Amino acid sequence: MTAPVLTIDELTAFLTREFPQVAPHVVIEALGPMTATMRLRRHEQHLRPGGTLSGPSMALLADVTAYIALLGMIGEKALAVTTNLSLNFMRKPADADLICEGRLLKIGKRLAVGDAVMYSEGGDPSQPVCHATFTYAIP
Repeated sequence: MTAPVLTIDELTAFLTREFPQVAPHVVIEALGPMTATMRLRRHEQHLRPGGTLSGPSMALLADVTAYIALLGMIGEKALAVTTNLSLNFMRKPADADLICEGRLLKIGKRLAVGDAVMYSEGGDPSQPVCHATFTYAIP
């Protein structure tokens, strides 16, 4: 397994430049070979009625985590796009930031496939609030 070709600082700058609407809401916590860990900062706009994190906010976190894991391995390819994203909501998140650990299972010539697990900050990673699978098209 090869090391990422971009650093956390380079990917953060890329997100800020290319996706300014998303960058303030997420933080790249870790980057490794075929992996990325990201944080969604808990904010009022990410809540649904009942005061819990919304499904669309969890989808955003899963998708951005997949994107960062992929770009970490293949470089700045802004036009890599999601072709599939599936989420399984497993339990109610705590009133805290959400952590997402993503991993790429395979990077091919045209597609990359992986999965991600999300849990509340301070929570037990073995008790995820959401599991996602994803496929990305590589330009």
